[in-house]
Amino acid sequence: MTTTTDATSAAATRGSAEERAGRLAAARARLAPLFAEAAEGASRREAERELPRAQVRALAAAGFGNLRVPADLGGDGLTWVETAELLVEAATADPALPQIFRGHLAWVEHLLTLPPGSYRDGWLARVTAGDLVGNAWSATGDVIGRSGTVVERDGAGWVVSGRKYYTTGTIFADWADVTCRVGDEASTALVRTGQDGVTVSDDWDGFGQRVTGTGTLVLDRARVEEEDVAPFEGRFRYQTALYQLVLLTVQAGIAAAIERDTGAEVRARTRTYTHGLAPLVREDPAVLAVAGEISAAAFAARLLVRGAAEAVQGAADTAARRDSPEDLAANVVAEIATAQAQVVLSRSVPAAATALFDTLGASGVSTSRNLDRHWRNARTVASHNPVIYKARIVGDFSVNGTTPPYVWDIGTAASVAQQGGSTA
Repeated sequence: MTTTTDATSAAATRGSAEERAGRLAAARARLAPLFAEAAEGASRREAERELPRAQVRALAAAGFGNLRVPADLGGDGLTWVETAELLVEAATADPALPQIFRGHLAWVEHLLTLPPGSYRDGWLARVTAGDLVGNAWSATGDVIGRSGTVVERDGAGWVVSGRKYYTTGTIFADWADVTCRVGDEASTALVRTGQDGVTVSDDWDGFGQRVTGTGTLVLDRARVEEEDVAPFEGRFRYQTALYQLVLLTVQAGIAAAIERDTGAEVRARTRTYTHGLAPLVREDPAVLAVAGEISAAAFAARLLVRGAAEAVQGAADTAARRDSPEDLAANVVAEIATAQAQVVLSRSVPAAATALFDTLGASGVSTSRNLDRHWRNARTVASHNPVIYKARIVGDFSVNGTTPPYVWDIGTAASVAQQGGSTA
C-alpha cells in the first residue's frame, strides 16, 4: 500500500491565498510566451502532421511538467485547480500539448503520494531537471486482464519486452511509464527510451489530435532498473480521474479556440448575403446569436474543468489517508465529477465546433483555414474512455449509489482469444 504523510500530501497547497496566487501568476508569466509561440504554428503543424517537438521541449525546460511539485522541491506547488487553468491555456494554443504531458503529470502525481525518501526525491530531481515521462499503458493485441508486455530477470538485471500502442507523449519523452506483468502480477515499469531495444513510432492514424505523437512503442529486452518496477496496485486511486481531467482541459481549450476563431473570422468577413440581417456580418443578429452560443459553451467548459479539478484536488488531499472513509468518499467524488464533465463536454464542444461554420459562408470550409481541426480534435478526445460507459456509470451512481470503478482495462475478450479470433 502506498501512503505518505499529511504534510507531504498537502505540500502543493501550502501557504496563504496571496502566496498561492503569486505562485500561479509566476508560472503563468513564465509559460505564457511559450503558449503564444506554440499557438502561432499550431494550425500549420496540425495540417502538415508535424510533431511539436521544439514546443514540448521548451515547455519541459520551463517547468510545465513540474506545476504540482512543491516549491521547496523545485516546482510551482500549484493545486489541481490552478494547474488545470494553465492546461486549458496550453490547450487553447495547441490541444496536443496537455495530452502529450498527461502521462508525465500522472507520474509526478504518483511520486507526490510516495513517502519522502531516496526513490521519490531522486525521481523528483529528474523531472524538475527537465526529464519527461510518456504514457505506455495500452496495447492492441493484449487479452483483457493480462498484459503482453513482460518484465523478467536477465542475469543480475531486469529486461522488458512487449508492444504498446496509444503511447501518447512517449515519442517526445526520456522515459516511458509502461504497464506490464512480472509473472502473473500486474505491474508498472519506468523504461528509459533512449536505449537499445526501444523503438517509438508516430503511426497514430486518427483524424484528430494528430500531433500528440500517439503511436507504437516496441520493447525488445530493454533494460529497466529493479527499483523502477512496482505492483500496479500501488498507484494512486484517483489516477483515472486525473487522466480524464487532463482530457477535459483539452476540450475546454478547444472550446476557447473555437470562440477565438469564430470572433476573428466573423470580424474579418466582408462578404454578406442579400437575405442576411445586417450590412456587415459582425452586426448580423443571427450570426451574433450563434457566436453567443459558442461563447457560452466555452464558458461552461471552463467551469466544468474547475469543478472537476476541485474534486481531483479533494482526492489528492486525502491520499495520505488511503482507504480511510474520507479518502474513499473523495475518490468517488473525483471519479464521478470527471465523468459528469466528460459526458457534457463530449457533446457540447464538438457541437460548438460545428456551429462555427454557421457563422461563415462556403469559404469557411477552405482547407487553408483548417477550421475543421477543432471538430476533429474535440471528437477524437471525446472518443477516449467511451462516454457511453461513463454516462452509464454516472447514472448508476445517481440512481443506485453504486461506487464507480477506479481502474478499468481494455483488450481482446478472453473468449475470443481462446477461439483463435483476432486480437487487433
